[in-house]
Amino acid sequence: MEQRHIPVLLDRCVELLSPALGAPDAVLVDVTLGMGGHSEAMLERHPHLRVVGLDRDPQAIAMASRRLARFADRFTAVHAVYDDVLEVVEDVVGRPVQGLLADLGVSSLQLDEVDRGFAYAQDAPLDMRMDPSVGPSAADVLATADERELTRILRSYGEERFAARIAARIVRVRRTAPLTRTGELVDLVRSAIPAAARATGGHPAKRTFQALRIEVNAELEVLERALPAAVETLGVDGRIVVLAYHSLEDRLVKRALARGATSSAPAGLPVEPETHRPYLELLTRGAETASEAETAANPRSSSVRLRAARRLRPTPDHLRTVTARWVA
Repeated sequence: MEQRHIPVLLDRCVELLSPALGAPDAVLVDVTLGMGGHSEAMLERHPHLRVVGLDRDPQAIAMASRRLARFADRFTAVHAVYDDVLEVVEDVVGRPVQGLLADLGVSSLQLDEVDRGFAYAQDAPLDMRMDPSVGPSAADVLATADERELTRILRSYGEERFAARIAARIVRVRRTAPLTRTGELVDLVRSAIPAAARATGGHPAKRTFQALRIEVNAELEVLERALPAAVETLGVDGRIVVLAYHSLEDRLVKRALARGATSSAPAGLPVEPETHRPYLELLTRGAETASEAETAANPRSSSVRLRAARRLRPTPDHLRTVTARWVA
């Protein structure tokens, strides 16, 4: 398992989170558990730390649980989508936590398991569900979405400039037979894109596969709900680290953390009210990226953007949460 999965920016994640994790009762919530590489490093580094790991993928839960079984009751796995983080922390921990880690996007496990249909390099069923037990698959989306909706998905989530051409080709092809295999979709995209465009910019189907994956798993909607909930789980001096892999994710993370690090007081007030002061302190200057050495050793780190923040004070919403859920 360790050979299959190299955690991205592992040392930097440990460095950023560690100042909050030294207390004997510290808890870290890993909301994208995957195969457990980041969680394993945190548990090894901090002998009294407890980790709660969330993942929507049952296979990831099973594999990470085997990997981390040696930590016994210091590790708890929860099958959940990470926008449920507040409810999970309430149920499993019962109080604010000291750290939160989110490693967004598709996992190494999902990419490497051919039958999951996430990869465009190998032919497989068009699935792409992070939790294969629920929701429509990528094949279902391609079979039911109309041309306008397909164009929107490809343009909005894949930033695909030939979205309209690809969508029109999908609709035309499916009149004869449904698209059920990744290889069929790759061939379709390649035929829909001009030859000159196919020669540059990487694999021609990369953006289409990204867009479908995001649509199937509602990734951006989940992230937009999860970010404020994640911040609310943190106690004062708690830390959050988020790794994003494309501009759409990173934009949401940047906005959420910047909102918390900016005063909400009207301009010109002689004294800034406590309730308007920033409740987050940014710990990174912009987004940090992987070094050339890490990118060479782990190509999946090439697009990573890391942002981190520290909780400075409670907010009214946070106080209500603590009072209603964790103190009563």
